[in-house]
Amino acid sequence: MPIQTKVRRIGNSLGIVLPKEALQSLHVEEGATLFLTEAPDESLLVTPAKPEFKDIMALAEDGMNRYRNALRELAK
Repeated sequence: MPIQTKVRRIGNSLGIVLPKEALQSLHVEEGATLFLTEAPDESLLVTPAKPEFKDIMALAEDGMNRYRNALRELAK
């Protein structure tokens, strides 16, 4: 279901206000972090932040640092 909103001036910036229906669809409330990801056809994908993602990335970075040499050899 398309939800329409307009670009508005907010201070010295431009922004959009998400209607209540959009916030309910995303399951977010005031203060939530949203990610905007480029998608095909000059569009954006809006997704809410997932707290567990930060923990998963920390584990991945630890593993990449620990096995840096092995990963470098495998990449050849």
